[in-house]
Amino acid sequence: MDDPARNLGRNLRQLRSARGVSQEQIAKAAGIPRATWSNLESGGANPTLAVLSAAAAALAVSLEELLARPHTEARLHPRDSLPVRRPGNVLVRKLLPDPVPGTDIERMEMPVGGRFTGIPHTPGTREYLTCERGCIEVTVAGEVHRANPGDVIAFRGDVRHAYHNPGEEPAIGYSVVVLAGT
Repeated sequence: MDDPARNLGRNLRQLRSARGVSQEQIAKAAGIPRATWSNLESGGANPTLAVLSAAAAALAVSLEELLARPHTEARLHPRDSLPVRRPGNVLVRKLLPDPVPGTDIERMEMPVGGRFTGIPHTPGTREYLTCERGCIEVTVAGEVHRANPGDVIAFRGDVRHAYHNPGEEPAIGYSVVVLAGT
């Protein structure tokens, strides 16, 4: 079972340590006594909402992040744990396990002749396609652009667009969609 006070203590220690500051420095930034901060980090405190808010503000994090189950330093997300979709004969896999607000980042595996049509996004959206292997053509508003390994095609994501592998080998590309207003 989760222990909120213990979670708080571990999160405070990790966040403070990551910022390279002492208990005294962060307590001063939060406007609370160093002894109070030390008690919070020990995991034995039962702080008021005002103290929690001050600690969160000093660390520039949300209250939820302070109270959540602590994250490990690193975590492996096996390939099969990432969401996959198959528009036509193309395999599209999310590249990151956690959402990044306002962005969508995916890896595309396209067989020879593979193609799929993208759906126009909200007005002002930008898309970036980086070709890693093979070649990928992106048709944007009727105009064809060809990317070879290392090339990037930047285009408006709010217009009709489609992807195609016209090459003689499978192609791999990475798509980054930056939604408007972010």
